[in-house]
Amino acid sequence: MASSPPLPPASAPTAVPAVPAPGWFVRALDSDTWASFRRSPIAMAAAAATLLFFLAAVFAGLGPQDPFDPAQLELMNSRLPPIWSAEGQQPFLLGTDDQGRDILSAILHGLRVSLLVGLLGVLFSATLGIVLGLLAGYLGGYVDALIMRIADVQLTFPAILIALLIDGVVKSIMGNRISTSAILSVLVFSIGLSFWVQYARTVRGSVMVEKNKDYVQAARLIGLSSPAIMLRHVQPNVIGPVYAIATINFALAIITEATLSFLGSGMPDTQPSLGTLIRIGNRYLFSGEWWIAIFPGAVLAGLVLAVNLLGDWLRDALNPRLR
Repeated sequence: MASSPPLPPASAPTAVPAVPAPGWFVRALDSDTWASFRRSPIAMAAAAATLLFFLAAVFAGLGPQDPFDPAQLELMNSRLPPIWSAEGQQPFLLGTDDQGRDILSAILHGLRVSLLVGLLGVLFSATLGIVLGLLAGYLGGYVDALIMRIADVQLTFPAILIALLIDGVVKSIMGNRISTSAILSVLVFSIGLSFWVQYARTVRGSVMVEKNKDYVQAARLIGLSSPAIMLRHVQPNVIGPVYAIATINFALAIITEATLSFLGSGMPDTQPSLGTLIRIGNRYLFSGEWWIAIFPGAVLAGLVLAVNLLGDWLRDALNPRLR
């Protein structure tokens, strides 16, 4: 019987080069959210306007005057009309207020204060709400009941009333010793405590769905602790709706700060926010000096409108039912 010819030696398998995973920027450009953004002219215009407001706040120091420096103020220049009026003067493009501050410079610096308070307030409220929502949804039982009953009680009061209460209590304790930085911290604290409920309720509902899924059960079987499971596995899967809530609450935080400042419980006249500038201008609104209140009010309305439009788009873009 003839022997079969020997088989040729098997060739070594060709190594397939590893394809690097795309970065977060490339993934973001390929996402449905970015595609929805490019298809929405309103969202693009709102994002451009919001970016313009932030850039104006960042480069506020390039304005014609530092309204926080008393050495640059001249009472002889108080209540000058805009430059296109007959009595307008250089370099006061939008006129001056009762202290001789350039309205344009005051708006730019006040915009910086309003945006800072809004951002820090939203960051504080979102962090507090996410943590409490994770605890309530994952642990359940008495922890869930306690957190949700506190949230239900807070929902019975308007956010501005809670902010006024906290602001008044802190200022009554500290008295006249409170500094400008302390006032800003009180505003952030009071605004943050006014808006955490919406984050907590949203995150709690999502966590109650996620904690029964297989990946959470597998994490428990391998011995991971509850904090590790909540922060490393559950939290990334429930954070999506928070972005839309934070964007809309950012506009609400700016309005709340402006309301507190308008009522005299916010930033002082020496370092005004947009709300403080509107309060100052309101004294002279019916005496003919309309520009002191109208221009800061128009900037505040434009900022809130741009952020609200951006938040409405983001809420729809992250809603899976609308895809």
